[in-house]
Amino acid sequence: MPTALRVGPYRFFFYAGDRGEPQHIHVERNDKIAKFWLDPVRMQSSGGFSRGELGRIQNIIQENHIRLVEAWNGYFSS
Repeated sequence: MPTALRVGPYRFFFYAGDRGEPQHIHVERNDKIAKFWLDPVRMQSSGGFSRGELGRIQNIIQENHIRLVEAWNGYFSS
């Protein structure tokens, strides 16, 4: 599970088996996990996060969009 980014309590990552899906990122904090599509940025599953926290996470993803897409492409193009 390559980690693409860490911001505060959040870890943004993808699974090696995600190759066949559209670009996306998983985010976890403690026992909560969510999944966001990257193009366009939108939530796919919420995994127990509150609505407010999901908004903060989506903002982090949008602010780091280029970095996350580059991490995805770098990992899955090899």
